[in-house]
Amino acid sequence: VDKLNRDALVQILTEPRNALVKQYQKLFDIDGVELEFTEDAVDAVADLAMMRGTGARGLRAIIEEVLLHVMYDVPSREDVAKVVVNGEVVNDNVNPTLVPHEAETKKKKSA
Repeated sequence: VDKLNRDALVQILTEPRNALVKQYQKLFDIDGVELEFTEDAVDAVADLAMMRGTGARGLRAIIEEVLLHVMYDVPSREDVAKVVVNGEVVNDNVNPTLVPHEAETKKKKSA
């Protein structure tokens, strides 16, 4: 069996109707919070899966590692409108950016 390349892993993360990124976005949506994975975050998850040699099976575990604390913290916080995961969050194990409701409103008004 051929190993999946990075592009294939990125597709698995983002393209199917039940893609992992979409599943987690729906999970956060239940709590009224938007979840955003930047392009570099998706690439970093794919790279990490390749580096670990886990392929597609390892993608969910990596996303769960990245979101672990936020998944338990955000539901109890009414001030959070959006969670942004970028490459730094995946690669350097830093916390995702939590965007409060006011910042979201200001962005929409200025657009």
